[in-house]
Amino acid sequence: MLRPDPAQRPRLAEIRDNLVARITEAGREGWLGEIEGLEVSLAGALDKLAQLDADEARSRQPVDLGMPSFAQVAGRASSASPGLGPEGAGSPDRTAR
Repeated sequence: MLRPDPAQRPRLAEIRDNLVARITEAGREGWLGEIEGLEVSLAGALDKLAQLDADEARSRQPVDLGMPSFAQVAGRASSASPGLGPEGAGSPDRTAR
């Protein structure tokens, strides 16, 4: 799906306003076929503006990172390898002697 560029929002608003003015003019002049085509274009412009508004609103909302509860974290075991002493990796375990 193609997304409209947020920087083009003023241009889309200008196109929408122009289409509304042209629909009014076509109604005044009795150009019924022209009105139908312009209304299709207006619907497309309004849809793109709605997409931009939805994307902007979505980007402002906080993201739920799914922080684990204490019960989920407390049940985890240590990942230390057996046989390693308190001095760090590569040190022999003093209790293994």
